[in-house]
Amino acid sequence: MQPGQPSRTALGAAVHRAVHQVLERGRIFTDPLAMRILGADAEAAVRNAENDPSRRKLRLFIAARTRFAEDALTAAVARGVRQLVVLGAGLDTYAYRTTFGESLRIFEVDHPSTQAWKREQLTQAAIPVPRTLTFVPIDFERETLAGGLAAAGFDPGRRTFFTWLGVVPYLTEQAVLSTLGFIASLPGGAHVVFDYSNPPASGPDQHDDASVGEALAARVASLGETFKSHFETDVLHASLTALGFAQIEDLGPAVIRERYFAGRGGSVPDRGGHIVRATTV
Repeated sequence: MQPGQPSRTALGAAVHRAVHQVLERGRIFTDPLAMRILGADAEAAVRNAENDPSRRKLRLFIAARTRFAEDALTAAVARGVRQLVVLGAGLDTYAYRTTFGESLRIFEVDHPSTQAWKREQLTQAAIPVPRTLTFVPIDFERETLAGGLAAAGFDPGRRTFFTWLGVVPYLTEQAVLSTLGFIASLPGGAHVVFDYSNPPASGPDQHDDASVGEALAARVASLGETFKSHFETDVLHASLTALGFAQIEDLGPAVIRERYFAGRGGSVPDRGGHIVRATTV
């Protein structure tokens, strides 16, 4: 992201979530605030999406990862989770539409510039900030996640759920594993849902999928936010186990298609975007 400016990819993800409510009628997940928080740009975003069907595949993946994360959170709250940390919150609206009320304390973590922009969007959209939400602005060049959360009143002894969507590809492998290590070390136990991608496929049978990946990489790079990491699935699972995660659920392209897009034709690649749920409890 550009110095002093909010994340452009955070805006892009918010646009995809909002457009899904209109073009697919929220079939994968419903978010009544997704269009509102975009403000005056919302209708133009829908028109642009209608005129550019090439972005539909990414939009549906973003819808699926959001649905998976929110379903997993609901199940985790039933098992005793009492804190939610939204890492790289962007324009995520969960805190403003959750039905858990006082039983779930929420921390939204983001870069100060992106978080300031979000708060302006909330004000302009007349979306109230619940008492259960704490904003945690962190400049990771100067602060750590542990330090920022501690200063915000986070309780490491309470069972916590982390959502970390649309962030991992923009971080180095070392930064990703460091954050996952912090989550795994929490004494109260933790759950995390995040997404990642396999290294670009190669070979003649993978040409189309590789081209899509290359186009996406070029687009985000043009926004000043380049992809920095990919993971082989078995290597990532081994790293998660070594860090202390006891349960790992990994939805690859085929499983995502089967779970959320049953009945759609076409072949499904073995490699691509994945959604992971890992827990220490």
